[in-house]
Amino acid sequence: MNRREFLGSAAALAALGAAGAARASGFEITRSDAEWREMLTRAEYKVMREEGTERPFSSPLDKNFADGVYHCRGCDLALYASDHKYDSGTGWPSFWQSLPDAVGTKPDRKFLRVRTEVHCRRCGSHLGHIFDDGPAPTGKRHCLNGVSLVFRDA
Repeated sequence: MNRREFLGSAAALAALGAAGAARASGFEITRSDAEWREMLTRAEYKVMREEGTERPFSSPLDKNFADGVYHCRGCDLALYASDHKYDSGTGWPSFWQSLPDAVGTKPDRKFLRVRTEVHCRRCGSHLGHIFDDGPAPTGKRHCLNGVSLVFRDA
């Protein structure tokens, strides 16, 4: 293989890798940073776009146990049913499972440990984290930021 063939092959592989990475990290709904900032409050933006965390016990959704569905504030996708909500005592809205095909996850390596970050599968908005200390039947605790959610009555 000569230098020209090598460089051509390397460029083709790089292009394929970039295209695959874009598909793997792409979301159905995308907005510019300016659009996100315009539609979200400062606190919502910090949590949903910068993966921040709201203060515990600050969200009224933590103590909301009405029948309904919790939607993504970023794109209005239905994420969690009230039937799956429980009081974890942590100060954040907690659920033992999401609705089918509603959320995605990725490793979060901040703070010298690995946690499971949960986000809206349609727009990528950060919701919170999933822990292994929840109730049956899943044993999971989806610990969410209330500012990332909108509750809709049944």
